[in-house]
Amino acid sequence: MGILTGEEGDPVALENAVAQGRVILVCEHASRLLPASLGTLGLSVEALASHIAWDPGALAVSRLMAEQLDATLLFQRFSRLVYDCNRPPESPAAMPEKSEVFDVPGNVGLDQAARDARTHALYIPFRDTLRDLVEARIAAGRPPVIATMHSFTPVYFGQPRDVEIGILHDADARLADAMLAAAGTEGPYTIRRNEPYGPDDGVTHTLREHGLSKGLPNVMIEVRNDLIQDEAGQEVVAGYLTGLLGAALSAIQ
Repeated sequence: MGILTGEEGDPVALENAVAQGRVILVCEHASRLLPASLGTLGLSVEALASHIAWDPGALAVSRLMAEQLDATLLFQRFSRLVYDCNRPPESPAAMPEKSEVFDVPGNVGLDQAARDARTHALYIPFRDTLRDLVEARIAAGRPPVIATMHSFTPVYFGQPRDVEIGILHDADARLADAMLAAAGTEGPYTIRRNEPYGPDDGVTHTLREHGLSKGLPNVMIEVRNDLIQDEAGQEVVAGYLTGLLGAALSAIQ
C-alpha cells in the first residue's frame, strides 16, 4: 500500500494552468495535511498547527498574487513534515527527525524503503509537474520566471526576528536584485537579502532545480507569518509583493 489513498487525491495542485503571465508561483509548504496512513507522526495538535508543519498564510498570499499577475500556481497538498519538496531526497531535511524545538517521532529511523515511498508519493510528482510545466513554456517560446513563496515564524529558537520580508536567491541574483531595488529603503516593510535564510541553509533547491538549471530568472520570497494571519494582511502583502515583482520584471526585460 502506498502513502496516499485514492481518496486523498494528487499530491500536487496546479491552479490557473493556462495563465498568460510570465510568472510561475511555487508554494512547497502550502499545507499541513498529513496522509491518513501516517497518522499524526506522533505530534500534538499544537505542533501540527504550527510553522513546523507548513508555511501559514503562504498559499493564501500566493493565490492572490497569482490572480493579480495572471500567474500559474503550483503547490504541494501535504505537509512538509512528510516530505519537504524544497529539499532533494538525499537531504536529511527532506523528512526531518526534528524541526526547531519539536521532535518528529514518525520520522525517526526511517529505512530506505520508507524514505523512497515518501519520495515517490510526494516529491517526484511535484518535481515532475513543475519540470513539465517549465519545459512546456520554454518550448512554446514563453520562458517563465519562477518565484517560490514561503512564510517564516517571528520567533525562532526563542529569538525574535525583525526582518519582515526576505528576498532570497542563489547564484542568479537578477530578479532578487531588481526586487530589492524596487523596494528601496523607505518602504513599509523591513526587507533584507537572503534573510532569515540563505543558500547555505539549503533552502534554494527548487530555484536550483527548475530555475538556475535552465537559466531562468528566479527568486524565493519569505514573509513573516504574523503579517499574513488574516485576509486583510494577506491582501496588503500580496498587493505589495505583486508590485515589487512586476517592477522587477520590467527592469530585467
